[in-house]
Amino acid sequence: MDPYSTLLYLALVVYALYRRFTSSSLSRVRGPKPTSFLFGNLPELYQSQAGEAEFRWQSLYGDVIRVKGILGEAQLLIADPKALSRIFSTGSHHFLKAPERRIRSFMLNGKSVLWAEGASSNNVISTGDIHKRHRKVLNPGFGAAESREFLAVARASVQALVARWTELVEAENSGKVVLDTASWMSRATLDAIAEGAFDVRLGSLDDSESPLAKSYKGMMMSIFGTPSVLQIFIQEALKYIPTSIFKYWAKISSNPRAARVREVNKVAIATAKSMVTEKAESLLQGKGSRDIFTLLVKANMDAEAKNRLSDEELYSQMRAILFAGHETTSNTIGWTLLELARKPEMQSRLRSEIRQHESVIHARGDTQFTASDLDNMPYLNAMETLQYHCVAPQAFRMAAQDYVLPFSRPIRAESGELMHEVLVPKGTRIIASIAAYNRNKDMWGEDADVFNPDRWLDGIAKDKKEAATGVYSSLLTFGGGPRACLGWRFAVIEIQAFLAEIVGQFEVSLTEKARRIRRESCAVMVPTVEGEVTCGVQLPLAISVAPRKEDA
Repeated sequence: MDPYSTLLYLALVVYALYRRFTSSSLSRVRGPKPTSFLFGNLPELYQSQAGEAEFRWQSLYGDVIRVKGILGEAQLLIADPKALSRIFSTGSHHFLKAPERRIRSFMLNGKSVLWAEGASSNNVISTGDIHKRHRKVLNPGFGAAESREFLAVARASVQALVARWTELVEAENSGKVVLDTASWMSRATLDAIAEGAFDVRLGSLDDSESPLAKSYKGMMMSIFGTPSVLQIFIQEALKYIPTSIFKYWAKISSNPRAARVREVNKVAIATAKSMVTEKAESLLQGKGSRDIFTLLVKANMDAEAKNRLSDEELYSQMRAILFAGHETTSNTIGWTLLELARKPEMQSRLRSEIRQHESVIHARGDTQFTASDLDNMPYLNAMETLQYHCVAPQAFRMAAQDYVLPFSRPIRAESGELMHEVLVPKGTRIIASIAAYNRNKDMWGEDADVFNPDRWLDGIAKDKKEAATGVYSSLLTFGGGPRACLGWRFAVIEIQAFLAEIVGQFEVSLTEKARRIRRESCAVMVPTVEGEVTCGVQLPLAISVAPRKEDA
């Protein structure tokens, strides 16, 4: 088919879909007027700071909002607890990953668990329940016991970071040094997940030029950050482009974003192949530690032939674990440090709690916090950053069949009547707004849009079981249901360990640039500096050694 015929065919398909959706039940749901027929509401959604458009629309229209995609396609943006519980948990088999989102996931991490999908009840996906097969092999490495063993690795990584920062601070006459904490956190958490997951010491904390650390630095921002309206259009139009054509384009394109993907993949795949070979040989010799990848390879070797992962899938799991295991935690820790710098009284309160517990463990003859010690610090575990600065602000699904979606609270329809549910037509794209759900005032209180760790201590954020959706504290930050983040326990323990060490040792304060931090959306949420977005991810904070009473 020549290019002009292809474009005509594409236009006809899109027009047919547009006609169908505009006459559907979704037309009753209120939402913002599109900025244009060609681009819909998507530029406002994807070019603003993370969550900005969703918070504004949520205040105007409620927790279920109709937005327009390219060429007038009606989509739903949802922050309602009951509706999201159906989408992620009880009705998850009716809401699959949209094909265009799976293509993007494949290009980043290959055929990993993040890409895998399962068959819906009406066989929309014909490849079988791939996702369930992947999870079955991966599960042994992500249990509660394994996550607690990860504490020692996380602690060693952050203690190495603390030692480096101490050297830098002491080298300054002022006793204070400005550091790009985003870069330091990325390297430290990459070292932690590499050792904890693969028993490999990358040394990226000491060598910022190590191949993997260098290729991952600022990766998401350089690939998905600051999209133009044309890039937004192309991303949405992927649903109409055969996967084989897009894969071929990604291999040959001179586009800088495509080239960046190829660069990261080359390094990650080479590292993965080396690791898989090494692990398989160790296991055949009866050796091997308890790291995640050893358990994964062992589980895969023990699985029935039909359930085993291929070599390509194993390499992809490694890429996904490295990416998800450091990108999310490093940014969560960074956002927490920023809030503590903004609110010194909160920082002092947390440091006081940490040091009180230090005294307790020293009194019993220990020198290190155990997992139980960390769990017993209420203020440390007031995970407000996971609620307020969720690093994955959106998740995307597609209705595999017509489905009646119920609401926790009725919404006002275009006609003025109250809607308690909506018929979602098959094929409808759904934007699950994790950012807006995590700011839902029915769930988190009237001050849900204020950074307030006390909500976790005064009961407001606790007893939410009737509306629980996510796997952790009713938050959707780690997702929910069968597709929930496998490593959420590892992430929580790593965040605890890093904050206990850093806040216990250092005073973190704002710099002039830190007062201009943006919540940049690039599939994940990263910090950039207003006026310097083209410089990429930055979080410059001032670091000094925190005084102790005996020093006063």
